[in-house]
Amino acid sequence: MTSGQGRAAVVTGASSGIGEATVRRLAADGWKVWAVARRQDRLDRLGEATGAVPVALDITDDDGVARLVRDVTEAGGIDTLVNIAGGARGTDWVADACTDDWAWMYEANVLGTMKLIRAFLPMLRKHGDGTVLNLTSTAALVAYEGGAGYNAAKAAQRALTRALRLEEVENNVRVIEVLPGMVHTEEFSLNRLGNEAAAEKVYAGVEKPLTADDVADVVAYAVSVPHHVNLDEIVVRPVAQAAAHKVIRSS
Repeated sequence: MTSGQGRAAVVTGASSGIGEATVRRLAADGWKVWAVARRQDRLDRLGEATGAVPVALDITDDDGVARLVRDVTEAGGIDTLVNIAGGARGTDWVADACTDDWAWMYEANVLGTMKLIRAFLPMLRKHGDGTVLNLTSTAALVAYEGGAGYNAAKAAQRALTRALRLEEVENNVRVIEVLPGMVHTEEFSLNRLGNEAAAEKVYAGVEKPLTADDVADVVAYAVSVPHHVNLDEIVVRPVAQAAAHKVIRSS
C-alpha cells in the first residue's frame, strides 16, 4: 500500500460505526481527514482523538455541502471521497410501507451520496488521481422480506456507483464499491428497529459478526493501494454468513 502521507480525504457518516472507524484508521495511517456527520459533539471528540477536521452537516443539504467544498478547497483539497453515510429505517413489507421511511432511505443513501460526489468531482478530476469510494451493502445484491426500502435504496446507490465508474474513467477517477454484509455496530440496527432488544436479536448467536473496524480496514486498503489498482467491488461478510439467507448461529 502507499503511505497516507500527503493524502487527504472527506469521510461521511463519521460520527459512529464504520464512518468513525474509517476516520480513525485513515488518520492513524497519516491521512488528513475531514470527518463529516450531523452530530457536532461526537465529531469534536473524534477530532480531538485523531486530528481529523470535524464538519457537522447534513449531506443532503446543498448549502452545507457547498460550504464543505469551499472549506476543503481553501485548506488544500482532497484526493479521496469516502461516502459512508446512509442507513436503514424500518422492516415493513411493501404492502405496509412507510413513505417517510422510504423517502429518508433514498435521500440518505442515494441523494446524499450523489450530492457529495457532484460537489467534489471537479476537485478530484483536477487532482488527476482522484478516488471515490461508496459503501453500499449486500442488501443491494439480494432482496429479502421486510427489506424492500433498504434494498431499493442500496441498489440505487450501487447503480449510481457503477455508472460513475464508466463516466469518470476518462478523468482517471478511481471508483470503488464496498458491500458489507452483517456488521455489528452500535447504531445501525438500533436506528432501523427502534429498540435495543430488537437490534441485538439481529446478531444473536453469531459468534463473530464483522465489526466497524473490520470494514474500515477494507476501506483503508482499497483507497491506499497504488492508484492504477481499482478494487471495483468488494463484498465482505463474516465467515458465519455464507449468504444473505444463511447465517450460522449458536443455539
